[in-house]
Amino acid sequence: MAAWWFGAKKTSPNKEMAYESGVIPTGSARLRLYIPFYLLAIFFIVFDVETAFIFTWAVVWDQLGLGGLIHITFFIVALLLGLIWIWLKGGLEWGPSKMRRTVDEA
Repeated sequence: MAAWWFGAKKTSPNKEMAYESGVIPTGSARLRLYIPFYLLAIFFIVFDVETAFIFTWAVVWDQLGLGGLIHITFFIVALLLGLIWIWLKGGLEWGPSKMRRTVDEA
């Protein structure tokens, strides 16, 4: 609120124009990104979070004992089951497949 209250009230078309690293914008900012891009982003986030949990567990593994080992084993098995499920559903196939080609050709 303070920035709005004390800020300048004058506006112009140049002030309203988007600014990106000194480059004058051209065209639309709406770009079509294909599904593999989103899959890659989701896989990165999942495996990044997984790595953070496993690294944290590895730092204190001697203090957690058998209970910690059981919990991290369950965590890794759940992630592997999810990966297998995605694999069986075809979520890891990014390129053209035989099934898609035969359907498109028909």
